[in-house]
Amino acid sequence: MGRDTSFYYSFLVLPSAQRVAIVTVWDACRAIDDAVDEAADGAQAERQIAFWRDEIGRVFDGGAPESAQGRALQPVARAFDLPRRAFEDLIDGVQMDLGHRRYETFDDLREYCWRVASTVGLICLNIFGCRHPGGREYAMQLGLALQLTNIVRDVKTDLDHGRIYLPQDELRRFACTEDDLARGQMTPGLRALLKHQLDRARGFYDGAAAAMPQGEARHLVAAEIMGAIYFGILRRIEARGYDVFGDAIRVPRPERAWIAASTWAKTLARAGVEALTPARTP
Repeated sequence: MGRDTSFYYSFLVLPSAQRVAIVTVWDACRAIDDAVDEAADGAQAERQIAFWRDEIGRVFDGGAPESAQGRALQPVARAFDLPRRAFEDLIDGVQMDLGHRRYETFDDLREYCWRVASTVGLICLNIFGCRHPGGREYAMQLGLALQLTNIVRDVKTDLDHGRIYLPQDELRRFACTEDDLARGQMTPGLRALLKHQLDRARGFYDGAAAAMPQGEARHLVAAEIMGAIYFGILRRIEARGYDVFGDAIRVPRPERAWIAASTWAKTLARAGVEALTPARTP
């Protein structure tokens, strides 16, 4: 994994075995995602998706995986008891990109975000060592927050691929057209539309913070760093007046390192406080 990814610094805080496992999962999830994004046409994409459905079956059924990612994933899936269903849901989400290039409502989009982002969080929970039932809600909320941040940041890139993830009913609500998006003109309606999406994302970041299971802060420190770095992207979009049509919006590497260090310190401090807090009685 390159140092220029938003995930690099979050994984540095993990012990070696967990870090290797996370990178292995990341590589497999990226390969599944590329099944559509890098396919020459729809037919090839469908073949690739079918391959990955079979490959995940081989990984979890004890078969012989055919890809480098599958072969690396198999022992990790066994060692960390990774949830097979989450990988299958991820493939379902990736397949949605073939037939759903527009989403009428946020409820429709939310299902997509859950499948392509929150599922990855569910997979990572076991590697992080979080076994608390509340971890599922935390992963769901954080995954939605990260994916919505991605959607706003990548409006132009997605449009170049013929995709618009912004809900169609909200385009109409804010008097924003697809032509406005194509021109990249920051009309009042477009600015209000993108602000609405990031306000929604903020709600999910807040939801993840509220859903953090008691006593699990230390286990979830890598996820907290990831969330903090993506929240930095959100704030940069806001500082630009929601103009996502110019240069790529990124958090510079030194700032990512600072965010990682400060989040790590704050999370460990919280873990120490939790350790000293008497357990609640029903």
